[in-house]
Amino acid sequence: MATDALDGPVPEEAAPGQRVLDLLDKAIAMQSPLVRKNIARARQRNPEATPAEVIRSLERMYVSALTGTGAAVGGTAAAPGVGTGVALALSAGEALSSLQLSALFALSIAEVHGVPIDEIERRRTIVMGIMLGGSGSATITKVAERTGQHWGRQVVAKVPAETLRQINKVLGRHFVTKFGAKQGIIVLGRVAPFGIGAVIGGGANAALATLAVRAARRAFGPPPTSWPG
Repeated sequence: MATDALDGPVPEEAAPGQRVLDLLDKAIAMQSPLVRKNIARARQRNPEATPAEVIRSLERMYVSALTGTGAAVGGTAAAPGVGTGVALALSAGEALSSLQLSALFALSIAEVHGVPIDEIERRRTIVMGIMLGGSGSATITKVAERTGQHWGRQVVAKVPAETLRQINKVLGRHFVTKFGAKQGIIVLGRVAPFGIGAVIGGGANAALATLAVRAARRAFGPPPTSWPG
């Protein structure tokens, strides 16, 4: 997975699949430093909140934010004087925003569970595994040759970096296929006229966020009963 895309635009000659992975790496790099701030924001109203309460708050924040970005772009596409080309450009930019929100959510949940996210390979596994849902979970446990529940704790926190690299190669191929197909459908839906795009954009993003929330719950299992010392 190339990282030079973090320093500038992706070359036009790069394969479409690699552009998707570069975009993912960019989102992870941008959001990783914000994980603890995101958790602090979730605890803002109640500094004494338990990990379970903070996780529920993070879930609500994520679903709300992702739904809002999709609806906003869809609504803009329906505004008078906005051409299809402009609407498509807005949707392309929103794809990065969606990845950023998803990366921040996944890494924040891992942090609350005490799963290490200090290495890029672990961050990639966590983000792609959660965004891919059930297929991501099956891939991770198969390549890692481990069985049992809650791969976020049993695999990501314990297997060597070399194993994670192998896992991420397989996840990357699945991610390019699934993310590219989903985004293509959603982008075309968002440019629909007469406000339909806002409904499609918001609804599609809400569905994606809900699936990610469920995948995160399966990945990490029950929340810790208390915060680490």
